[in-house]
Amino acid sequence: MSVKIRIEFNGASMTATLYDNPSARDFASMLPLDLTIDDYSTNEKIAYLPRKLTEEGSGPFDNERPGDLAYYAPWGNLAFFYADYRYSRGLIRLGRIDGDIAPLRMRGKFDLHIELLP
Repeated sequence: MSVKIRIEFNGASMTATLYDNPSARDFASMLPLDLTIDDYSTNEKIAYLPRKLTEEGSGPFDNERPGDLAYYAPWGNLAFFYADYRYSRGLIRLGRIDGDIAPLRMRGKFDLHIELLP
């Protein structure tokens, strides 16, 4: 599976590539989505999904790095990491941002649009 998505907020546009796992496929099935993206901590932005994703096949992972797109199952939110982070229980990696992640560093709460790319 090589599914690409577009992520748009505050005049910025980024693409990401989703991984081939049950949670990422479930997320892709929900698109397009209009959500709100907001700051959380000092290393990520988050957006709450309208429903929880499947957790089938999830488990610990390593080589965490900025640009990861993940799902935090306990809260039902997407996590867009723009700085270093560490795996925590309930975190499922969905994919990676392609290219520059600078737009994620813009502080504030914004309307967010996510869609599948053809």
